Parts: sequence; C-alpha cells; structure tokens
Amino acid sequence: SVQIPQTMAGVHLAPELGLNLQNKHRIWLGFDGLHEWGSDEKIRSLDPVLYYEYAGKPFRFYAGAFPRQLALDKYPRMFFQDSITNYRPLLNGIFWELKVNGNYANVWLDWASRQTDKRREAFFMGWSGRYNRKPFYMQHFGYMFHFAKTKGREKPEPLHDNGLILTSFGLDLASGSPFEKLEVNAGWSAGLERNREIGVWNTPHGLLSELKVEYKGLGLFNTYYKGGSQQVFRNDYGAELYWGDPVYRAKEYDRLDFHIHFIKTGAVRLTFQYSLHLMERQMYHEQSFYAVFDLDNLKNSKKEKKYSYLWDNWF
Repeated sequence: SVQIPQTMAGVHLAPELGLNLQNKHRIWLGFDGLHEWGSDEKIRSLDPVLYYEYAGKPFRFYAGAFPRQLALDKYPRMFFQDSITNYRPLLNGIFWELKVNGNYANVWLDWASRQTDKRREAFFMGWSGRYNRKPFYMQHFGYMFHFAKTKGREKPEPLHDNGLILTSFGLDLASGSPFEKLEVNAGWSAGLERNREIGVWNTPHGLLSELKVEYKGLGLFNTYYKGGSQQVFRNDYGAELYWGDPVYRAKEYDRLDFHIHFIKTGAVRLTFQYSLHLMERQMYHEQSFYAVFDLDNLKNSKKEKKYSYLWDNWF
C-alpha cells in the first residue's frame, strides 16, 4: 500500500566541457539528457549544466546547475530515493563543504521549483557531516523543504515545511582488513512536518540502521527501519512534496541489497543488484543493472589502485 511496482529503464548522456584556472577555479558547461526505453518521447528530459567549482583543499564549493551526485550521494534513501538521481539529476543552487582527514561538514541549497501561475515555489536547505574516531564514527544528515503557493492562489494551497534529520553512530572495520567495506551504524531519525494552515507539527521518528559489506566484487547492504510512519501528507501531494522513498510510510521496513561488481574502476562501473523488500508481512523483489562510463577518468585509470575480484584466478 506504500509503493507502486514499476520498471524504470533508460540511458543518460551527460557531457561536460570545463575551463580550469590555477587548478582551483573551474567553470563547467554541458547538458544531461535522459531517454527512457520504450517511451514515445525521444528525449524524456534535457537539463542544462552550468556551474562554477572551487577545488582548493580543504574546501569544495559548487554554484549553479551541477550533478546531484557531487553533493548528495551519501544521503540515505529515506531522504532521497534511488530514482531522484534518474529524473532530477541536477542540483540547482550551491554546495559548500569543509573536509579534513575524512571528517567533513557541508551545507547546501537546491532551488527545486520557481513560482509561476501553475508551479509552486519550492526549495531545499540541507546540511550533513561526519566525524571519524577510528574505528568509530558519528554522522548527521538533515534538510528542510519549503513548499509554497503558486502565483495565482485562486484555490486554497496550504504552505508546507518539511524537515527530516538523522543522527547515527557507527563502526567501520574495513581499514586494515581484506574487505572494501565492513561497516555498521544505527541512529534515530525524526521528521518535522507541518501544513501551515493546520499549524500543527507532526514528528514521526524511529530507528534506522545500516549494514555494509563488500569483498572482492561481492557486496551486501541492509537497511532496517522501525518507527512512526514518515511522509504524513504524501496522500495529498505525492512526489511533489516528498523526494524520499515512500516505503518509509511503513512502520517497519527492511531492504536487503546483494550486488556484484563485474567491473569497478574510475572510468567504468558495471553492477548488478538484487534487492529484497520486506514490509507489511510481504516480501518484494527488485532487480537493477547499472552501466556507468566516465570518460574523464580514463586518463587516471593507470594510477588508481587495482580492484581485485573473487574470480580473478577462476578463468
């Protein structure tokens, strides 16, 4: 009752050209085009890419329209579901981060919708960070989504303010072990949602835990949630108001991902993933395959550490 089964398949083409000044200041220009397999539309969406990047350590800064994965790739699916990167590949706004010895803190703004007679004004303000004290760490994710009215206001349109935070503590044992990933964390999430017309804050909260294991091409990622039903107003506005995975409306949910990296380099990634979703006393299956080609990293492929696979000596 919380998610509709569907198939999403297609291809993105996202070329960029850059101007590099003093190895710190960069200006990027390009586009991101999506074609969905089986669609009558030749191009499902075509988004212009234009942004400034500052890459002087210990800071990172982006301003403009830039790939979402540059800034928000660490956020759990409770905040942004998998398909957001597919259908909203760009973040329109700014991102600033301070990173020192694996510890980081950042803030960002994503202007999601400009106000018109038909479109509501909408934007995200977010922040996240991580502090490592090996093998332990603490991490935090948060955002506030403002969902305003259209220009015309001919019909009642309550303003919404939706916040979501998660603070968790973890243990990372991958360093010094044969595992690429060996990590577990658990934390507490809390939603802060209100319809300004009603004026009452809804605060669904609960436990969220993660387990990540990866060894020589084989991986496992388990996410477990138990607590209040998130996304209180989803029945009213759906995907306009919520960009997180709608399965978190279930009061108990477990997702178990098994994946195989056939090729994993900076330039090429071929990954198959098989997922089990357990909720509402049912078990659902999901299969996905990702083929990513990053031509910009071809020149660095000889320098990077070689990824070893379990089947290296089988053939």
